[in-house]
Amino acid sequence: MKLVLSILALCAFTPMLLAETKRQLDSHVHGTGQLNIALDNDVVLMTLHAPGADIVGFEYAARTSQDRASVEAALAVLEQPFDLFVLPAEARCQITKAHADLEVEAAHADETKHTDHAHDHDHDDGHDDGHGDEHDHSEEDAAGHHSEFHAEYRLRCAAPSKINQVMFPYFDRFPNAKKLTVQIVSPTGAQAAEVTSNAPELQLGGLF
Repeated sequence: MKLVLSILALCAFTPMLLAETKRQLDSHVHGTGQLNIALDNDVVLMTLHAPGADIVGFEYAARTSQDRASVEAALAVLEQPFDLFVLPAEARCQITKAHADLEVEAAHADETKHTDHAHDHDHDDGHDDGHGDEHDHSEEDAAGHHSEFHAEYRLRCAAPSKINQVMFPYFDRFPNAKKLTVQIVSPTGAQAAEVTSNAPELQLGGLF
């Protein structure tokens, strides 16, 4: 029964976070993202929310071919969680699911990019008409545009008790990102922490 309740709590974790997406779009702070980690037995779930400015350097909906290329490249990187968040090798974790998308909130900005990944790449080509559309991006940002990258990961770890720290090359991959607020939930408890580009390491202290 304890295991069933733990799994149910874990399954409820991600939908509760996704329900806050619009609030985060309205209130997010450039340079700061959020990472949530949940553990049940040998399964680790991770969800990442990061402002568009942190990941690609702009908040507006991609218009130019360069913008689109930046978004495509960012989504490809976000589909590789072990390039962003490094768990101890002793935990023997494998990726069973990875998913990344971009949500843009603005009037007439209906250009959400969506990809799915399960040990292979399944990106759209992101075809562009080739026209530059060199509009004033700063004015567009000021008009209230918000974008946020979302990523979800599911890992299976043979020795989850060995997850005593997480390293964050995330900040090297995305230099505009300066901080991640981290929330961890496991059967033994919960923990909140902050990880920064100046201190890109999280000690879990036996929580797993």
